[in-house]
Amino acid sequence: METVETKKRIPIEGKSVILRYPHPEDAVEFTGSARRSRALHAGFVNPPSDGAAFIGYVLKNDEEENECFLIIEKDTGAIAGAINASQIFMGPFCSAYLGYYLFEGFTGKGLMADAMNTLLDFLFGEFGLHRAEANIQPNNEASIRLVEMCGFTKEGYSRKYLKIAGEWRDHERWAILREDFEQVDRL
Repeated sequence: METVETKKRIPIEGKSVILRYPHPEDAVEFTGSARRSRALHAGFVNPPSDGAAFIGYVLKNDEEENECFLIIEKDTGAIAGAINASQIFMGPFCSAYLGYYLFEGFTGKGLMADAMNTLLDFLFGEFGLHRAEANIQPNNEASIRLVEMCGFTKEGYSRKYLKIAGEWRDHERWAILREDFEQVDRL
């Protein structure tokens, strides 16, 4: 029987996206898209925008507590963004934190909803997690709509939760349990 360790290197296919691990040869496309998307991401996220930072991102997958994926648009084969599960704790906790973003030109197509549902299916299914949490700035309306649509529940508010672009920023805590995900109607 295959283990999660051997399966995790296989790309995960959604309806409109493929989630796969980043490779060093993705650096030019990824970092170029990150630089072109700075205005879109300003104050929310800082994707790797140079070669050294991107290699650091690639190497995160060598750490047991991370599952970092590129979001590949099926129609074009282009890197549309990234979606990551970090601080994965097994045992009695069985939980992870999620982070995600799309690049300029890929928003508004339903790609992130497909990527989120595909990742959650993987995390709750063969990976065996019980819970996933996304911490979102209150003014990030698109991200809040996404997690609501995917079945997350708002659990609280964390003041000055995370330092982004040199500022401590408040975040809302949104979470989904495996049994919640199983009840969501995903068309």
